[in-house]
Amino acid sequence: MMRSFYLLLLGIVYIDFLLVSAADSEAIRTEKELVDIFTNQGDVYTFDDLKEEVGPLPDIPDYRHYDYNEMTAYLKELHKLYPNLTHIYSAGRSVNGRELWVLCISRFPARHTFGIPEFKYIANMHGNEVSGRNFVLYLAWTLLHEYTNNAWIKNLVDTTRIHLMPSMNPDGYEESVEGDETGVRGRNNANRKDLNRNFPTRFPNYFPSQRPEPETLAVIKWSRNVPFVLSANLHGGSTIVNYPFDDAPTRVRAHKYTPSPDNALFVRLAYSYARAHTRMWKPGPRCVNDQLNMALDPEHGIVNGAEWYIVPGGMQDWNYIHTNCFEVTVETNCVKFPRKSEMKWLWDENKYALLFYAAQVHNAITGFVIDKETRHGIPNATVSIDFRSKIVSSYDGGEFWRLANIGEYEVTFDHPMYVPVTKKVTLTKEKRSARVQVELTRLEEELLNDVNSRLAGYDEEHSRYSRSTFNSQPSLILVFTSLLFISYHMGAHQLF
Repeated sequence: MMRSFYLLLLGIVYIDFLLVSAADSEAIRTEKELVDIFTNQGDVYTFDDLKEEVGPLPDIPDYRHYDYNEMTAYLKELHKLYPNLTHIYSAGRSVNGRELWVLCISRFPARHTFGIPEFKYIANMHGNEVSGRNFVLYLAWTLLHEYTNNAWIKNLVDTTRIHLMPSMNPDGYEESVEGDETGVRGRNNANRKDLNRNFPTRFPNYFPSQRPEPETLAVIKWSRNVPFVLSANLHGGSTIVNYPFDDAPTRVRAHKYTPSPDNALFVRLAYSYARAHTRMWKPGPRCVNDQLNMALDPEHGIVNGAEWYIVPGGMQDWNYIHTNCFEVTVETNCVKFPRKSEMKWLWDENKYALLFYAAQVHNAITGFVIDKETRHGIPNATVSIDFRSKIVSSYDGGEFWRLANIGEYEVTFDHPMYVPVTKKVTLTKEKRSARVQVELTRLEEELLNDVNSRLAGYDEEHSRYSRSTFNSQPSLILVFTSLLFISYHMGAHQLF
């Protein structure tokens, strides 16, 4: 009897192994097919391509580490030296009261400007993963110092609002130790919580959400207040870019291939960084120091997060689901806290990738949704590029940004109080972004009252269902109002 049980258990384990292996093969095959497409389209650049296009970049004056007080002073000094190009502010405070500093760099640094997309880098979420923290500070110096010397950088700064948060976990950093290769001292915040497991989870029945920490709440509020379009979360521990989804509805697997509805877009964004790195894109072990390589690590420059290992409550998934922002996680270096002597070559590996990834914010369909009669912008209009991908919404003034790959799209603009409109938009290598102005006609008053009364009758179960499916299909409101509009003008008022 016991022997039969063990054989059955062995069979289940073997079947699970076959399923996981098949999923791994599917992920690698899908990534390779997409990467080949983007490469043939000329939509990704190599390190050498960018070195030629951007031009040489000067050495950083001092490849040093900065503790919290030194980092604060350095950011304020940059603002003092470049007051017209910078705005310094705090997104919130850590458990121990340290500011979560942000340096904003732009031709219009102090506030959002129509037509200028918002981009962010967040680093040092794990306090002992330090390379990204330094890279953000080095990047700030490079953007500002080279603004008047480098046409490519000037154009990026003039056309983008770049928010740089060097440390999301300043308390953890103060506990970490230079030279730490694989340790965990300083990883968590002062309450000993892992901030990249602290955002609301996608599947609370499988992975209950934790009580959010002050740093998490600050980033959530910040991300909702600023209309970010693109972001990257800079970590350390490997040399790879992982993209959503990070988690999956399972309690029995440590990893499971879980692509998002925007998988092709995320693969391009991830590969844009990896290919612009000197070696990240190459297949093979991730680490220069072979002692740091792990058998379970992927051997390609990009990976679906959940296929690598499942992370419930991660920041990149939260951004994708709850905001208009698309985010990936960049593992910039295998050593958690490199020594100062290593920072120059690590920066040289990543500097063009950091610049090129930020520029991806412009590869988008953008414009305004306005009221045809009043000419005023319409906030909270939905913008969908197909029947599956994430639906984004317009901001104040009706402005919208929707990242997209090269291709042809039928873009639908929708709002509960207006008649939806669909426009054809084409993005090419030569025309990598498209500006669209959409005029929506307000529903007639009698029809609008009918719509509102019917929508008010939806019970909470329907509301929950609408929210859960909102990002995977066109708005239910679009379908509902369209049918009402047709029935009204046909005189078929008893359709519903």
